[in-house]
Amino acid sequence: MFKLRATILKDIRILWRDKVGLSLMFAMPVMLVIVVTNIQNSTFQLVSKNKLPILISNQDTGQISSRLITSINKIGMFKVLQISGHQNEKSMSDAMHAKDAMLGVIIPANFSSKVAAKANNVAGKALKSFGLEGGTLKPAGNVDPLTLYYIPVLQESLRLSVEGAVRSALQLVESRETLRSLYFSINEKPMPENLENEMLNNKTAINEIPVTKSGTHIAPNATQHNVPAWTIFAMFFVIMSLGGSVVREKVSGSFIRLKTLPTSYLVAIVSKQITYLCVTMLQAAVIFSIGLWLFPVMGLPALNLPSDLVALFAVTIICGWCAVSYAICVGVFSDTQEQVNGFGAISIVILAAIGGLMVPSFAMQGFFRNSANFSPMHWCLEAYYTLFLEGGKLKDIINNIAPLFIITILLQAATFLGLKRKNLI
Repeated sequence: MFKLRATILKDIRILWRDKVGLSLMFAMPVMLVIVVTNIQNSTFQLVSKNKLPILISNQDTGQISSRLITSINKIGMFKVLQISGHQNEKSMSDAMHAKDAMLGVIIPANFSSKVAAKANNVAGKALKSFGLEGGTLKPAGNVDPLTLYYIPVLQESLRLSVEGAVRSALQLVESRETLRSLYFSINEKPMPENLENEMLNNKTAINEIPVTKSGTHIAPNATQHNVPAWTIFAMFFVIMSLGGSVVREKVSGSFIRLKTLPTSYLVAIVSKQITYLCVTMLQAAVIFSIGLWLFPVMGLPALNLPSDLVALFAVTIICGWCAVSYAICVGVFSDTQEQVNGFGAISIVILAAIGGLMVPSFAMQGFFRNSANFSPMHWCLEAYYTLFLEGGKLKDIINNIAPLFIITILLQAATFLGLKRKNLI
């Protein structure tokens, strides 16, 4: 025990002198979690609360086009800005950039008259199908399409939502006009406004409820997604300090000197694991504390800790142990500081990418979706998400912890074999 305590104190002193390694393990993840959460929260706000500016050029003079603009405004996701004058693609593009609008719509000339003619034609066909006299049916030409312009940086999912919203407003206007024409043909008087609103606004409500394992309703936000993800990233980035420390000891001859002493290098390996496991726990504590107390001050959603803190502690311990095991394994098989730094940084980024930290795993396809199972970060993230987003308990994350534990044992075994092959133990 004395040997282990002395070795741990030695590793702590070496770590304290490694200012670059400490900055990579603490300063960089803290900056990442703050910056990325701010950016992603702005995106969430754009979709859920903020309104997208949309330019509308109404080249029609009828009332139906005005109703269409009103319907688009009532959707709630657009900030409608109208511009006058005839617009083409070039002038609309210039106007969108000048007003910093991401969307533009041109309502064609004769839009109202053609929609009215189409509504009368549909109403006449409906009356004839009922066996009523609908008058002489006049063929109605196709309504000229609306033209929707968008900035290419607009994500496809958001663009499709915009298109669906505009299409919904257009359908509402056309349905209203058809209903009015049908009512007038039967009753020979305008349709009462209250009856029109009752028939068109009689929609079935939709309740949105996030599904969780605990039955509690936790609203997902950028903080709940990013804090666990970048905590895992920070843990695995101990490879820059720990892997380098292992290589330096090999290059400097520390391993050989240890063989002359009444101890084993396995004591040094255990010491490094304990020291850096404490570092990973401290990283998690720092990043979680930022989410709890600093984010609300910065105007970001506060981090909601899981109800099962024992499960949170268990996941953090196993994630940290896996990260430390990976760092030592890379350090044992690397011969130079450059190798461990280069391979370590690149491999961590790749494991984070395929593990779902940068792109959600469900959005991946084919080989990359299957390869996520080989990334320890994937299982770490799934365990954290089960706790933070689904309100899970310890029993709910066993299926995530088990593969992570197996990967850790394999890394420990590879480290042991590497030490034996290099005659270091």
